[in-house]
Amino acid sequence: MLWQESSRMKLNYRVVLLIFATIFGLVFSLPSLTQSQNGAKITLGLDLQGGLHMLLGVKTEEAVTSQLKSTASGVKHFTEHNDILIDGLSASNNAVTFELLDEDDAVVMDEYLKKVEGTVVHSAQGKYSLAMTPAAIEKLKVQSVDQAIETIRNRLDQFGLSEPTVAKQGIDKILVELPGIKTPQEEQRARELISRAAKLEMMAIDEDRAMRANDVTQMEAESFGDKLLDDAIEPKTKHLVHEIAILDGTMLTDAQVGYDQSNRPVINFSLNSEGAQIFGDFTGKNVGKRLAIVLDGKVYSAPVINERIGGGSGQISGNYTTAEANDLAIALRSGALLAPIYMMEKRSVGPSLGADSIKGSMIALLSGFGAVVLFMMFYYRRAGVIANIALVVNILLIIAVMALFGATLTLPGMAGIVLTVGMAVDSNVIINERIREILAEGSSVKRAIEVGYENAMRAITDSNITTLIAAVALYVYGTGAIKGFAITISIGIIASMITAILGTHGIYIMLLDRIEKSKDTAKWFGVKRSM
Repeated sequence: MLWQESSRMKLNYRVVLLIFATIFGLVFSLPSLTQSQNGAKITLGLDLQGGLHMLLGVKTEEAVTSQLKSTASGVKHFTEHNDILIDGLSASNNAVTFELLDEDDAVVMDEYLKKVEGTVVHSAQGKYSLAMTPAAIEKLKVQSVDQAIETIRNRLDQFGLSEPTVAKQGIDKILVELPGIKTPQEEQRARELISRAAKLEMMAIDEDRAMRANDVTQMEAESFGDKLLDDAIEPKTKHLVHEIAILDGTMLTDAQVGYDQSNRPVINFSLNSEGAQIFGDFTGKNVGKRLAIVLDGKVYSAPVINERIGGGSGQISGNYTTAEANDLAIALRSGALLAPIYMMEKRSVGPSLGADSIKGSMIALLSGFGAVVLFMMFYYRRAGVIANIALVVNILLIIAVMALFGATLTLPGMAGIVLTVGMAVDSNVIINERIREILAEGSSVKRAIEVGYENAMRAITDSNITTLIAAVALYVYGTGAIKGFAITISIGIIASMITAILGTHGIYIMLLDRIEKSKDTAKWFGVKRSM
């Protein structure tokens, strides 16, 4: 008799879709649920696995100073390449200033300066002043923050951290969250990688005063247009270099770790075509002189130029480990920061606190899930069991989709899953109540199911779509934890449309003959009605 009843159950596309959703959910959620090493898994956020929270500030004013020095470097190369004589080239007081020694070169000089974007040129009697426009300054400040965000994100991705959060806050602040940072050594390394300016410059040594560099003060150095820099390997040694760099890291195209003849780590770097030309021209005209390779304001080497160096490649050597060399190469490849950053707030979240968060969240999820399951079974009987099956598949789908796309699960994300449980069941509550109302009117079970789903569908669809729109808005405009909440809500809504609506409807259609032959519909829908 049982086999005869079972044979009357007919599959339909809704049930097939639910079966596929169940298999998909099981396959892609198991690695996360079992913490298996194989397969895609959900990445736990900072609040669940511990890590480092930082709020960084950006010194946007210094981006303007750096841009002026870069402009001065361009003027220096242009005049040397075209044999134009100038004097007193300086980048200070928010302007690049110099004096043109031959008035016959004024036409060529003026034509070049017109091409320098975002600047205003003032000239009188051969003296030039090149200043940035207010609009260009504001644009550069905004760009320096955006560039810092992108640079930090690139560095952390190459560092190997999973799902770091790097987001803009306010006008000139950056939020950085690094899940998985557990030891002081890892924290220190990550902080150094983030904050390193990675500004590479090649600067000419002032040969006339180089011998007495250790006796010159910074003020004296500035008086004759030089900078006094420390040696990176021997801090007691000073170097006098000309203030305007020959070229900088903006022309860098690659940086990789290599080893010298003594098997010590070095950084091999390459320049773009413009940098290669400038490098070749300078070395060709300055054979026998020294060129300082400067990184973040310290001289790493100052080799003598023996011949013209073409090809646009060079090497940075220093007393550092392979790990330090690798971090430096990452910083150089990802680009120098336009403006320095500084720490405004730092907070470490310990693994034990993250474990407590997971435990508390799981208790909330399981207790909420259990309460909902018991209520549905008690109040709606077998219809409640069907709703619970859809609910389990719904949760599996959320975990599977998040794992498949490498999403990060945060504490608000866990709250989103708990909320999704209630929202998914709410759809079935509406459907079951509509079915019970129609059964109470004396309609057949088949008509009650069809009309019940039809009447409930409009309200369910409208509420789900409006909630989905709000979740998408939260994801687009939110940051950090808000995004995690929005992701779980969005996936949960879409999953509930498949499970709580299509899936349960398919199960009712498949079991329709059995329900119609039942002598007690209260066992199915929690309402008594004689057949």
